[in-house]
Amino acid sequence: MDISLVIPLYNEAESLPELTEWITRVMKENHFSYEILFINDGSTDSSWEVIESLKQQYPNTVKGIKFRRNYGKSPALFVGFEKAAGDVVITMDADLQDSPDEIPELYRMIMEENYDLVSGWKKKRYDPLSKTLPTKLFNATARKVTGIRLHDFNCGLKAYRNEVVKNIEVYGDMHRYIPYLAKSAGYSRIGEKAVHHQARKYGVTKFGLNRFVNGYLDLMTLWFFSKFGVKPMHFFGLLGSIVFILGLFATIGIGINKLYALHANMPARLVTDTPYFYLALTAMIVGTQLFLTGFLGELISRNAAERNNYNIEKEI
Repeated sequence: MDISLVIPLYNEAESLPELTEWITRVMKENHFSYEILFINDGSTDSSWEVIESLKQQYPNTVKGIKFRRNYGKSPALFVGFEKAAGDVVITMDADLQDSPDEIPELYRMIMEENYDLVSGWKKKRYDPLSKTLPTKLFNATARKVTGIRLHDFNCGLKAYRNEVVKNIEVYGDMHRYIPYLAKSAGYSRIGEKAVHHQARKYGVTKFGLNRFVNGYLDLMTLWFFSKFGVKPMHFFGLLGSIVFILGLFATIGIGINKLYALHANMPARLVTDTPYFYLALTAMIVGTQLFLTGFLGELISRNAAERNNYNIEKEI
């Protein structure tokens, strides 16, 4: 099979028939073998009934998966990736803001230009400034942290080589950072294509401004795990050692100052009367706790079942 289309959706009943007809036309014009995987993420409207109707109309291409409740876009993509059988897996939103006419070029870039992943870039957006400005700031931060030069990390229109989606785990709200997940898994050929963005035709957006706050938190989580997830002692142990040594030197300095004052017959306060003693003691305690955190992290990491799961590209 050439292409698997994975389409997560939540309350998009009105747009599904038009989207399916559009995809079918594009696929037939380009003679692709394909499947359409609709992942119904706990919709409360008639989305599932529409999918069942489309399944009867297109029995060989339309497939549907229904969640019992709303889990989010990442779980929907994870399940869709597990089921996808096409050589190229393409994700898109169900709200008709992503154009199926982009599919042939995305497919070509994967198969002919040998990209592992191609991300869409909505260069001209039909969104209000309250959405586009935070998006630009978010993408600038993501580029800086991940080192991946993409303009639009959160674009739903993306194409993947099949083995990429089978070797990454999308969870929580990490769908924003699939390119970073792919890079961390060893798939570094990541490209970008400017795609057409259409104004929403039906319904309302399902995302609020809180996604930008959550996005930054998720980015920090991914960065930390990619750097120190396998070797936590390299972070906690080093930081703990530095904090402990600073506290130790401060304590020694306080002690030397006290001894010098006694030796010179100068009035000297009790060590416990100065706040510096408690700050130094706290630093030593915190440093010890950080070091032990790194040590416990190493114990957990070394006993994890997947500690030696490596992505082997070829074997002869």
